[in-house]
Amino acid sequence: MAGATHVLPRVMPRPALLRRRAVRRAATFYLLVSPWLLGFVLLSAVPLAGALLMSLTNYDGLNLDYVAFVGVDNYARAFSDPEAQHALLRTLLLMVLVVPTGLVLQLLLALMVDQPIRLSNLFRTIFYLPYVIPVVAGAWVWKIFVDPSGGLVNALVGAVVPDVNIRWLVEYPTLVLAVFTIWGAAGGGMVIFLAGLQGIPAEYREAAMIDGASPAQVTRFITLPLLTPVIFFNLVTGIITTLQVLVQPMLLSPGILGLSPGTVPPLDNYLYPVHAYIEIFVKQLFGYGAALLWLLFAVVLGLTLVLFGTSRRWVHYGVEA
Repeated sequence: MAGATHVLPRVMPRPALLRRRAVRRAATFYLLVSPWLLGFVLLSAVPLAGALLMSLTNYDGLNLDYVAFVGVDNYARAFSDPEAQHALLRTLLLMVLVVPTGLVLQLLLALMVDQPIRLSNLFRTIFYLPYVIPVVAGAWVWKIFVDPSGGLVNALVGAVVPDVNIRWLVEYPTLVLAVFTIWGAAGGGMVIFLAGLQGIPAEYREAAMIDGASPAQVTRFITLPLLTPVIFFNLVTGIITTLQVLVQPMLLSPGILGLSPGTVPPLDNYLYPVHAYIEIFVKQLFGYGAALLWLLFAVVLGLTLVLFGTSRRWVHYGVEA
């Protein structure tokens, strides 16, 4: 039409459009992760900061009116506390017993259920069940197993050595605790190892066997090197988990069969987390207990950093930088 004017739509410059899209994507991202961020801040970051501040005070759970800043006195006390030193040594001993043995058992179970055999899914389920059984129920079952008057373990030993009556929870408490811990964690580690085994291309093994390698050589030179990232992951998580064992030794402490376990385990099973628990909730020394836990965090962090520092020498990720 004559005299009509056409208004062209306004086109936003490309840089401004890209910025708007970036802002929109960032807003969407933070909106989606906000529940996790909120939970992390309220349930992890704030309590950790509070525990750190608490470890520098004489707080006992009730003395808000006269709580005082004591600096590093709680940490100095921990270094001179013979009970804390004993508990830490017993915890490190349990770690040395449980972690290597548990890794070997988890790997063997994964190698077994990875074979094309009948009922392999049933075996996987059976091996995984202890991992999902509540720790209280597991401890009750194990106290039945090692009961000196009619327990399964004594019955098996009695088949070889007549008239045996071993009080396992009194004479060998660390052995029972180690076996119980390995038994409870075997299923979870087996599943992770199984996922790693199934992630190894079958062509590698087939090529090695065509070249004349035996099954043992294939496992030694093909499977294990490619499985080292999974071994490293299970090693780190196993160390962290074992150093935080708390309820197992308390539940396995001597008492009426599964009904009244003692609060304080025997000295052989008096672990560092148990010591911190007693200092906080029994003796009401919240500041000192918080310092004990932060020292445990330092030990865990130090061992983890050592493992990461040595991982370059034996962990093979397949693709080198």
